[in-house]
Amino acid sequence: MQKLVESFIATANAFDVEGALSLFATDAVIDDVSVGGAFVGTDGVRQYLERFFVGYSTSSKLLSMEELDTVHSNVRLDFTGDFGHEIGILKIAINATGLIERIDADLE
Repeated sequence: MQKLVESFIATANAFDVEGALSLFATDAVIDDVSVGGAFVGTDGVRQYLERFFVGYSTSSKLLSMEELDTVHSNVRLDFTGDFGHEIGILKIAINATGLIERIDADLE
């Protein structure tokens, strides 16, 4: 899971939307309370990445990661970008093939 999280951060920081999408299952969900909505499937995840990472020039830094079991982790990130600075929590679940199937995101 650590490598997957590091790959997600690296591709998002590089604004490599296609690279980041390759880490997600085709039916993945990102539910982000801080932006008030859920983004479903490849198109939804693409929209989320383009709007909130590319669109705001977001840079993420891993602060901590707690592996709850083999498929669930809580990740704490430092976000900076055109919006300023925030600390976020991502609850990440992966599927049996090691792809991200769900992220529940919020800000501290």
